[in-house]
Amino acid sequence: MSEISKSKLVFHSALPYLQLIRADSPIGYWLLLWPCWLAIALRSPTLKETVTLLLLFLLGAIFMRGAGCIFNDIVDRKFDVLVTRTRMRPIACGEISVIRGVLFMSVLSLFGLLILLQLNETAMLVGLGSIPLIIFYPYMKRITWWPQMWLGLTFNWGALVAWAAVMGSLDWQAFVLYGSGIAWTLGYDTIYAHQDKEDDALIGVKSSALWLGRHSRIAIQVFYTFTILGLTASALLANLHWPAYAGLTIAGMQLAWQANTVNFDDPENCLTMFRSNHFFASIVFVGFLAS
Repeated sequence: MSEISKSKLVFHSALPYLQLIRADSPIGYWLLLWPCWLAIALRSPTLKETVTLLLLFLLGAIFMRGAGCIFNDIVDRKFDVLVTRTRMRPIACGEISVIRGVLFMSVLSLFGLLILLQLNETAMLVGLGSIPLIIFYPYMKRITWWPQMWLGLTFNWGALVAWAAVMGSLDWQAFVLYGSGIAWTLGYDTIYAHQDKEDDALIGVKSSALWLGRHSRIAIQVFYTFTILGLTASALLANLHWPAYAGLTIAGMQLAWQANTVNFDDPENCLTMFRSNHFFASIVFVGFLAS
């Protein structure tokens, strides 16, 4: 067998596992990472420490996002096969067995733990506190119309971990940033949930998109307003200078564009708006870091 053929075989074998961790959709990794990086930018230590922490949290987000995707797919495999967007996910369609999924998830979780162990003791303890949130998240769509709230609690927990990694403790300022992230997640994940609202209604899965219905736009405007207010308060409490507020002004316009122009009946447009939150967060990050 030629080297080219061997390479193709390896890629073909690895492809389902790459699909399993959403390697083809990096927006999930970014949305998990940005709250961490924003916390670091707010309380920037020395240049060396900043770069080290940014890299550690990048690796941690990659490993833990991958593990979270696998766990979510294992729990939701019977629902995923009924939804157009998710029916071809590797576990739902049987391409990867549950046992292999658990093994892969365990390996990724181990790598994530190794990253966590590089941080100070307080940050490690805070990081371990996210485990219940991660475990219960996939079940929230079965019991509440607001699984997006639980996702907000989970996805933004990294802001608390990063804050503790920089400061060695948690204070109420960290929770202001955390709250702004939760509001942000409520907005972007409600947009995301509109992609599946028809399938979700048929199979009995709950979401804020279904609960809010025609009131989704004004609700997202409110969520995004609280996002900007929380981030502005975080910048003020950290005594940041004008670049932070210039960035927040531009970022606020980006959120306003999302909330006012998203077409809830067009899944492709919802996905585009959802993905654009990467640019929103990058603008805020640059403004914070430049301050």
